[in-house]
Amino acid sequence: MPDVLIVMIAVLIFVVITIAKGVRIVPQGEEWIVERLGKYNGTIIPGLNIIIPYLDNVAYKLVTKDLILDVQEQEVITRDNAVILTNAVAFVKVTDPVKAVYGVTDFGEAIRNLIMTTLRSILGEMDLDEALSSRDKIKARLRESIADEAVDWGLTVKSVEIQDINPSASMQKAMEMQAAAERERKAMVTRSEGAKQSAVLEAEARLEAAKRDASAQVMLAEASAEAIRRVANAVGDNPVPLQFVLGEKYIAAMSDLSQSENSKTVIFPADIQEAVKGLFGKVAR
Repeated sequence: MPDVLIVMIAVLIFVVITIAKGVRIVPQGEEWIVERLGKYNGTIIPGLNIIIPYLDNVAYKLVTKDLILDVQEQEVITRDNAVILTNAVAFVKVTDPVKAVYGVTDFGEAIRNLIMTTLRSILGEMDLDEALSSRDKIKARLRESIADEAVDWGLTVKSVEIQDINPSASMQKAMEMQAAAERERKAMVTRSEGAKQSAVLEAEARLEAAKRDASAQVMLAEASAEAIRRVANAVGDNPVPLQFVLGEKYIAAMSDLSQSENSKTVIFPADIQEAVKGLFGKVAR
């Protein structure tokens, strides 16, 4: 009796193990690769699947949902010998599980390395300014360049996003120095333009002032000439009015001279009338 029980238990265990090995429930979003005696036999899809126990074996379990592959940061030298740091992220989907497992050893690592080498090649053809301002162009070229290789590996590249494109620390310092020099150059140009404009305006102001002074002197001379003509017409041959005017001017001048701080003593002539006549004689001559 005990031997029979042991055999029954052994048979029961064998049956359970056989059923467990023959029944496979694949979760949604996955596909499993089944090999029979080491050779590819088929792909089982989500749901309940039956395989031959002990002959069939689930060799690979692949996720068919979109995969996010982070591409590590790397240094890239641009066409103008500038060093920049860049990294990316790729969104891929396994569309052919057989090619994904048998076409390449590790499709995730393969895609990462393919993106890194292609990204270096694309950025190496660009200048620094173009590389920093052309993310969309780089992304489009990168996706187009790796699409064929990805298909051979049973993958579809849905998107490749450039996360960062930054100059290296030494390059950033050089760019800052260049920007500072450019700002200083612009400031010097602005100051020079301001000084030039100021000099031009000052010269124009002096020219205008000279013109006005000349015009004023001409007008003053004309006024003096007109005044002399009128006085001459008014005096005629009679010198008395002219003597009176000259005497008045003479007395005013002597008065101003006596009030000057530099004058100490002012001597008036004894005969002012004769002195005026003398001036008049000189003027007449």
